[in-house]
Amino acid sequence: MNVLVVVEHDRGELSPATLEALAAARALVGVVHALTLGAAADGRAGELGAHGAAVVHQVHHDLLAAYGPVAWGEAVAQAARSLAAEVVLACGTDRGNEVIAQAAARLDLPFVANCVAIDRDSWEITRVRWGGSLLERCSLAAATKLLTVAHHTFEVLPAPAAGVTNTVAVDLDPSLARTMVVDRVERAAGITLATAPVVVGGGRAVGSAEGFVPLEALAALLGGVVGCSRAVTNNGWRNHTDQVGQTGTRIAPDLYIACGISGAIQHWVGAMASKKILAINTDPEANMVLKADYAVIGDLHQVVPAISAEIIRRRG
Repeated sequence: MNVLVVVEHDRGELSPATLEALAAARALVGVVHALTLGAAADGRAGELGAHGAAVVHQVHHDLLAAYGPVAWGEAVAQAARSLAAEVVLACGTDRGNEVIAQAAARLDLPFVANCVAIDRDSWEITRVRWGGSLLERCSLAAATKLLTVAHHTFEVLPAPAAGVTNTVAVDLDPSLARTMVVDRVERAAGITLATAPVVVGGGRAVGSAEGFVPLEALAALLGGVVGCSRAVTNNGWRNHTDQVGQTGTRIAPDLYIACGISGAIQHWVGAMASKKILAINTDPEANMVLKADYAVIGDLHQVVPAISAEIIRRRG
């Protein structure tokens, strides 16, 4: 079986989601191929090989210098044809789903998004729907299977492979440049909500924008960042970029400290990939408390500063 993993990158900076896609591909087949779009990603062949890519197919074209879903989708479609790929797979990030959807339209094939389990013999697939509140089982019978795997589902583990490179030629019409990234606004440097090892989240019970100051202090002590629930952004206390949830960012930290968050399904969808969850809440029956690994039943305005003080005391 020829499995082709579409590599997600930004100007050559490899997305960690790609390594999840490679892990998923290795679960399907022994020999995995990867596809990089744009010369900027050429330098990533060694890293891709270290995570299971036996062959890294490189596509070079001026229209692939910056991300554009239409051009990337056409390039994937042409590469899938020329390489006779039986499976084309990416991680189910916004970009991964967008590119595979574009390729599917051009290949006139079905596309199954956000898979969590794949039976490679029967091609019965389980995928998440409605932001994770529903699991759907379906069968895929297309000659070429187009898939994305749900983000934060497959564990990234090294699996050394050859990582040899091969150049794939594509013919892209200039009209495909109609949708392209032409400018960027850089946020503050450092870890992000999606990549932070520790996230300290605040909900409606924080009470105000100023109420997040103790959460910011705790996050700084733990080398993490602050997130929030939708209620917080609706009240204007935090920017939408800090929102964890179905309509915000999906996180997968080593520890998520949920302060005053009830744990509505939309928020839980964004936080459920956390390895450990500590809930701080006055309501012992709150959904987040019931789902958490650890819970402190108390007022976050007292508990959070107390945790920070104890960390400082132990560090001397």
